[in-house]
Amino acid sequence: MHTHLPKFYHFIDNLNINNIDTLSNKVALIYRNYKKKPKEKEIISFKNYCKKNNKKFLISNYLELVTKFKLDGFYIPSFNKRKIYSISKNYNNFILIGSAHNFKEIKEKEKQGVQQIFLSPLFKSKKSNRSLGVYRYNQLSKQTNLPTIALGGISSKNRKILRIIKSDGYAGITIFKK
Repeated sequence: MHTHLPKFYHFIDNLNINNIDTLSNKVALIYRNYKKKPKEKEIISFKNYCKKNNKKFLISNYLELVTKFKLDGFYIPSFNKRKIYSISKNYNNFILIGSAHNFKEIKEKEKQGVQQIFLSPLFKSKKSNRSLGVYRYNQLSKQTNLPTIALGGISSKNRKILRIIKSDGYAGITIFKK
């Protein structure tokens, strides 16, 4: 169905190529920094690098930048409640994804037209002291027909647990760092 969708996503908060140079091109990159909107020059340079190295480049929450620079996709965080019209029809293989923490947010993301839903947080992390856990994750993943991606607290120590959840991939920050 959505064969062009990545299974792995790495969240980045800056557009420094040195930080992602060794990553597999199977790992899509999502710029997620709500405190610093990237400069156009940075976006162009990063986009060109990604295109040359066959890496997918998405931006979170700055839809105008995604459409202006024809990036690979857009990530809608759970707190973004506004109605997003299906912009993916305008681009070939465009990726539209969103995150959810509960049933209500899953349905909200479906209405926004996402192709994949990040369910989070799977595990406790430095950022979040709460977690869905395996059972709740699997229950929530059954509430949608869309592919789900595990997000939150995933590390090399707990990555093996991913085999028992009903996920189509995973996303994170530290799991992809050197």
